[in-house]
Amino acid sequence: MSDTIIRVAARGDGVTATGRHAAFAAPGDTLSADGIVMPGPHHQTPPCGHFPRCGGCQLQHLDDESYAGFVTDRIASALDAQGLTAPLRPAHCSPSHSRRRATLHAEAKGGRVLIGFSAEKSHAIVDMAECHILHPTLFALVAPLRALLQRLGFKRRGDVHLALADQGADILVTSFSPDGLEAAETIIAFCQRHGVARFSVDDGLGAETRWEPEPVTITLGGVGVPLPPGAFLQATADGEAALVAAVREAVGNPRTTADLFAGLGTFALALPDKVYAAEGARDAILSLKGAANGAGKMVFAEHRDLYRRPLTKTELDRFDAIVLDPPRAGARDQADALASAEVRAVAYVSCNPSSFARDAKAMVDQGWQLDWVQPVGQFRWSTHVELAARFSRQPSSG
Repeated sequence: MSDTIIRVAARGDGVTATGRHAAFAAPGDTLSADGIVMPGPHHQTPPCGHFPRCGGCQLQHLDDESYAGFVTDRIASALDAQGLTAPLRPAHCSPSHSRRRATLHAEAKGGRVLIGFSAEKSHAIVDMAECHILHPTLFALVAPLRALLQRLGFKRRGDVHLALADQGADILVTSFSPDGLEAAETIIAFCQRHGVARFSVDDGLGAETRWEPEPVTITLGGVGVPLPPGAFLQATADGEAALVAAVREAVGNPRTTADLFAGLGTFALALPDKVYAAEGARDAILSLKGAANGAGKMVFAEHRDLYRRPLTKTELDRFDAIVLDPPRAGARDQADALASAEVRAVAYVSCNPSSFARDAKAMVDQGWQLDWVQPVGQFRWSTHVELAARFSRQPSSG
């Protein structure tokens, strides 16, 4: 008996109403009794020849409508697992060819250097010949980088961190540290030829910059922030803009805001009035502090490990609003402290719907209201989903 695929599960499989799963199936597809998928109206031809072997994408067979539906459903399912509901806004999905930050892998194998994402559920590298998610400026460097690493005698397996900064492409290659004048001249010639903003290597002792003709920055909130090699950025400028807009809407016009897990200042530099920014990564918080001071922004930046030392209720109550943007693990201890705080609004940005829902449950149980959630799919055709949400409550009269 045939079944119809009605949704896409968290790992990308299509699921029927009877609970049957099928890989690379889209809503509206028909799943035959013997497991054959017959494409329906939302099943598109994957644009990339590497799909589905390449692990960079899992959902290229979904059209725009069903991909946006997947992004929203991931969040709805995570909330439902915690017994929560909330108004879910239409998903904001970044376009193809817009990733400005990516980590590729490099390996010397068979007399040549391979560069690409890992294969799905494997450590094997899919040597990248095309890519429909990377920004064209970054993809254009992949083939020249292969030739460069081969010429420099790259013999190990390492990562290639690519980012698009204000000045152009920023490259960091790990497990690599070529020595000598010839290597230095080769790297410089490569960077000049391809307009590279910075080239760094890291053989395990920290990033060592080999080319940076002018200081590399990333503009956040209208401020040029020094960009450390390999630093975290929102994956697309488009996705970043959507998250910043949601955060600004969520907090309103506070006089004082705490931005927790502030990173380089994606939100802190876009917020009005006075901002306290806490971040555990020392290089990121130093970049934010210097940029804010130079721009005359009222941002007080503190190096603080919020897992070991979350803000207490007393500290939180000093602010009108809180912005929280933790790593994938969420912020259980900080959310517990927030649950009893008296601030009026919290903007929670998350890259993991499950840990977000867990933290949201702790807050809702203490009287917070989850006003809305903005789903964001900036990792195009990936099962990776992000969101921004607003929590509110009326301060107690006592």
